[in-house]
Amino acid sequence: MSNESPWYLKQSPLGAAYQHFSNVAKQKTVLDAKTKGLLRLAIASVFRCKHCTEHHIKDALEAGATKQEIAEALLIASLQAAGTQLNWHKEFFEEYLVEK
Repeated sequence: MSNESPWYLKQSPLGAAYQHFSNVAKQKTVLDAKTKGLLRLAIASVFRCKHCTEHHIKDALEAGATKQEIAEALLIASLQAAGTQLNWHKEFFEEYLVEK
């Protein structure tokens, strides 16, 4: 990721606040860098952002995540995404698809 600010930060007064939040999130907090990297990677993957996923794989590896930890984080994220999809409009699906 380049050091230049993304275009959207320059288009709104909220851009500075967003950038500050991003900077603080990268600092040492309750979660360690590896955990944050795995979370961001899993979320980027579920949201299907190719650029973000690649960026966060690199960050997770640099923070000490193993390939096995990355694979497990991605599998857990995909499991949650599948469960969410299957329960989205659960009542609607059941109304039409479950035999009574």
